[in-house]
Amino acid sequence: MNRQAQAVVLLLLGGSVLKASVTDVYLRYVKEGLRPFLIAAGVLLVAAALITLWYDLRGGGDDADAHAGHGHDSHDQPGGGPGPGGGHGHREPWVGWLLILPALGLLLISPPALGSFAAGQAGTALTGQEIDQFPPLPDGDPVTLTLLDYAGRAILDGGTTLGDRRIQLTGFTAPGPDGEAILARMTLSCCAADGRPIKLGMSGDAPTWLPPDSWVEVVGRYTTRLGKDPVSDVDIPYVEVESWRRIDPPKQPYE
Repeated sequence: MNRQAQAVVLLLLGGSVLKASVTDVYLRYVKEGLRPFLIAAGVLLVAAALITLWYDLRGGGDDADAHAGHGHDSHDQPGGGPGPGGGHGHREPWVGWLLILPALGLLLISPPALGSFAAGQAGTALTGQEIDQFPPLPDGDPVTLTLLDYAGRAILDGGTTLGDRRIQLTGFTAPGPDGEAILARMTLSCCAADGRPIKLGMSGDAPTWLPPDSWVEVVGRYTTRLGKDPVSDVDIPYVEVESWRRIDPPKQPYE
């Protein structure tokens, strides 16, 4: 790969990182606090690409190309005749250009955030070690909680702090035990590579007929009913759904 091709690959990669960082697309892959680092990395990659192009177009790459050509001449046979390559030098396989596909994918396609498929491949993130004591619920009717907060209060606190309060939860639908729909949302420690799901069963007026990855906002109350995670065989709490509405995917898809 010559210098100009290297610069193009750098430019594509840096451009894809910048495009994702200055929009909300990056939130599909990493936590919100990493945006400044992504922007800095994208700027450095684009700058490196432009400097490489400028250097090469001004003729600064001639010496390197000549040196590379001399290296191929070293394979000539004694007596000055060309080697097995006929004097044309060695060409790298074209499969190397597949390295630009991830950058093009991020630029042109922007893969979606983790959803129901990822939730079905991992056990629920609630391990029983997150919180020793839960504070009282804030004011409001309904009170908005994350799925992790609701699951922790339902399993680890036995629903004591939930009581009979109306709870509002936001997540996406996913196939659960016995094929019934559950409410899920992914949690991140750093990036999508370490994403793990929080899963809640739904009873009552639940949106069981919606396809997977449908984002919904449900309002309901705590119930003592429990299910089993088919992946990790740990308890999954339920919520007794009183009402629900379908919503657009939120700007921040992870908890």
